[in-house]
Amino acid sequence: MITTIPASTNNEQPLADTFLTFDAFKSNTETHPHHHRWGQLQVIKGGLLELATPKRRFLTPPNLGIWVPAHTTHFSFNRQPIEYCAINIIASLCEGLPKQTCQIPISPIVTAIVDDFRRRQIRVPETEQDKRMLAVMLDQIRAAKPSNPFLPSSQHKLLAPILNKLERFPDHNRTLQTWAARLHTTERTLARHCQNELGMSFTEWRTRLRYVTAAKLLREGMAVKEVALTLGYHQTSPFITMFKKYANTTPERYRQALLAEREAERGTDI
Repeated sequence: MITTIPASTNNEQPLADTFLTFDAFKSNTETHPHHHRWGQLQVIKGGLLELATPKRRFLTPPNLGIWVPAHTTHFSFNRQPIEYCAINIIASLCEGLPKQTCQIPISPIVTAIVDDFRRRQIRVPETEQDKRMLAVMLDQIRAAKPSNPFLPSSQHKLLAPILNKLERFPDHNRTLQTWAARLHTTERTLARHCQNELGMSFTEWRTRLRYVTAAKLLREGMAVKEVALTLGYHQTSPFITMFKKYANTTPERYRQALLAEREAERGTDI
């Protein structure tokens, strides 16, 4: 069942020159197409955020944010539960930020400040200390370089059914040759469309999807071996190699860092 939530519109007034909004979206939540007077950097924790504009569609993992310029029509959808934050910046302060919707890397500093503001429910910083933290966060955002989509998508008639299937079942091991036979085309044709539409091979796209899914499952507390089996790996070592390629750390160290982060958060709440 899909839950549709109302979205703020262009008629609303900003709370401040820069302000934050927080939410926790359940599985299968979508927003209607809408736009804002301000620019917006959308940051998540959890699964994948899918955001679409009239021209492009993005699938975004937690290590990237989606920058949406002012007055850009967009809507979003998430299959899994996510913690959501929007960093809203009025149009007059968006100088130096991208003119087009794009993904940008989220630095550990930005993540830490967002987590702190979320924990304290700071939407508009008022103390001098919080204002300085906001200024640092904005400097980090402006310094970030737009990146090519980590997990690009496509509505191509041959690729869309493949990508949609894999998003639902990332452990699916069907080869490109088998997909070609099912879609009454050739493996070479599908491979060409992958390069043209996604900028990478079919195997690379599927591996990236598995990495994003693995990070989500580890964040939910699943053991490394169980994650590997869930994603179709018969042995743990190839899974560890894959994860380390993208995260620059092993899945166990990633999981332990998440546990330490949660313990630290509990400690500050006492």
